[in-house]
Amino acid sequence: MTETRATSAITHRRVIRMAIPVLLANATVPILGAVDTGVIGQLGEAAPIAGVGLGSVILASIFWMFGFLRMGTTGLAAQAKGAGDHGELAALLTRVLLFGLGIGAVFILIQPILYWAGLGLSPATPEVEEMARRYMAVRIWSAPAAIALFGITGWLLAQERARAHMAILSLMNGANILLDLWFVLGLGWGIEGVALATAISEWAGFALGIWFCRAAFRDPAWRAWGQVFHIERLVHMARVNRDIMIRTGTLLAIMVSFTFVAGSFGALAQASNQVLLQFVYITGFALDGFAFGAESLVGQAMGARQRAELRRAVRLTSFWGMITVAVLSLGFAVFGGWIIDVMTTAPDVREEARRFLPWMVAAPLIGGPAWMLDGVFIGATRSADMRNMMLVSGVIYAVALVALVPLLGNHGLWAALLISYVARGLSLWSRYPALEATVGA
Repeated sequence: MTETRATSAITHRRVIRMAIPVLLANATVPILGAVDTGVIGQLGEAAPIAGVGLGSVILASIFWMFGFLRMGTTGLAAQAKGAGDHGELAALLTRVLLFGLGIGAVFILIQPILYWAGLGLSPATPEVEEMARRYMAVRIWSAPAAIALFGITGWLLAQERARAHMAILSLMNGANILLDLWFVLGLGWGIEGVALATAISEWAGFALGIWFCRAAFRDPAWRAWGQVFHIERLVHMARVNRDIMIRTGTLLAIMVSFTFVAGSFGALAQASNQVLLQFVYITGFALDGFAFGAESLVGQAMGARQRAELRRAVRLTSFWGMITVAVLSLGFAVFGGWIIDVMTTAPDVREEARRFLPWMVAAPLIGGPAWMLDGVFIGATRSADMRNMMLVSGVIYAVALVALVPLLGNHGLWAALLISYVARGLSLWSRYPALEATVGA
């Protein structure tokens, strides 16, 4: 196994080296979505576009229920690395692979139930539902790879293997795009072609991920079943992942309620808010690099019991995270109108979105601390704090929603969302001293 780097100096260069590959990898994500839509759009009908969109959203939502596996694995693996426990690193990889592959296999077995539940919650015309079923019936076969990849990604990021993460995502998205073009435009496979392209690309990403993890399989601990199924470690892993799942579910509830309330203002407000939410997603993608860096470096410092390194990890990753949000905020102020125009050609949506653009200028600066502190607490596996503080933020968001929306309408809705960011950031920061106190001086 690779030698531990827990005692390596945490420098600006080290932080940047982890962040850049993540930023580049994230940049490929929106390109894939555009190609998927563009290729199926060549069929000349609305139903296939809607069917692929509905099917992909249902499966993506189901898969993302297990996104906690990425975050939980990063913290646990980083701490094992920091402690120099190579055997636990190898055993942890086996645990997350068995979990991911097992859950994916269960989804394949119960796929009719998944389709019934998903389409029941997202009703559509019979034609669109039929096309969504056809898409999901092919795509579901990559469920084991898609879910296991969460664990592989977390394991690699914990060891600062950001280039491996970039290579996996680039391979998946690149293969998906090329296979889309071949299967749909070249072979005329339509809906099934788009689904098969995605399924193959996810299995290809899984295979590449396993190859990047090959050093772990040279350690006998990867198949030391007594260690892999060690009760205390399994319970700890389950507890961490349970807390992160609750935290993520609360965050999802906030975003879903935001969309529902926006819909009550009418189609124009809903459309403009959807455009503006892309600014929030751009901010999240940009901060991922430094938040992932915080997860890895904080976890390693915790595992090595080095308080000074913990403080330096928090300070340096936060420094670059705040520079990033400042640049984004300035960019949104200067180029926000142009970005809106690129996203939509509807004059009324453009005008409406511009009315609320100042909230997008403020969002990175207000939300940045919360996003960065998420990375710190993930690395420290302080999942109970993350869960509790997100629940507190959810309550504060709900109160702000009830108080501000009747008075300010859509402005009140955006204010409530940003207030939830402030609440999350401040509440997590209030728990930081307790986190630091757990590390030896």
